[in-house]
Amino acid sequence: MPTTSPHLPFLLISIRAEQEAADDEYQSVLRLGRLEPIELRGVNLTQQPLGSIDLDDWSGFILGGGPYNVSDPAECKTGTQRRVESELLDFVGRVVDADAPFLGCCYGVGTLGTAIGATVDRRYGEPVGAVSVTLTTDGRDDPLFAYVPETFDAYGGHKEAAATLPATAAHLATSPTCPVQAFRVGKNVYATQFHPELDADSLATRIDVYRDFGYFAPEEADSLKASARERDARYPTEILRRFVELYRRPAA
Repeated sequence: MPTTSPHLPFLLISIRAEQEAADDEYQSVLRLGRLEPIELRGVNLTQQPLGSIDLDDWSGFILGGGPYNVSDPAECKTGTQRRVESELLDFVGRVVDADAPFLGCCYGVGTLGTAIGATVDRRYGEPVGAVSVTLTTDGRDDPLFAYVPETFDAYGGHKEAAATLPATAAHLATSPTCPVQAFRVGKNVYATQFHPELDADSLATRIDVYRDFGYFAPEEADSLKASARERDARYPTEILRRFVELYRRPAA
């Protein structure tokens, strides 16, 4: 196993306190992004502060999903959630200002959306499982979505979403029950409401871990996993791989 890489690493930022889900998220990004372990570092903000991040030290940044919602009432948020949100909003603001490569998966819509002034609320939550996503005109022209069809299946499941976007954001994808499935800020800062880092096996792990978190009735877990495996959700992982291909940078 090499101890150095010819490329700058990517940083996966996790907000999952549930260790099984956090570990699986890292392994999913590694596997589906076709990265070597030395090319992907991880930081779990539920366990430690983000700390000082020099944007130039990284090929890009990937923010995973999790049970937090930026639209949760303030009095319902734990101290850890408030700290995590404060650190992320500051960090994402820096990313937007620098137009640094960033891919926010699911929770990224709430975080990036809040940073740029989008309306993020619970009007367009979607149940856990597969959803049909359709690219907009801007999405069809976007290099990150170059290898996916105009309409494709993806895995999702969320309580909040972006209801509206500011004019500074490019709206890239939509679905019948959630108008904003993906958007871009600048040239390099992306968020998707669906999960490009998930295949059916990883979705099954998430369903097992979060069966008591209010996303679905616990007794529906097995049927949700079976239904997900009946859908062809291979194309979103192409988006994750494309992100890696576009932004992987050689080390100095």
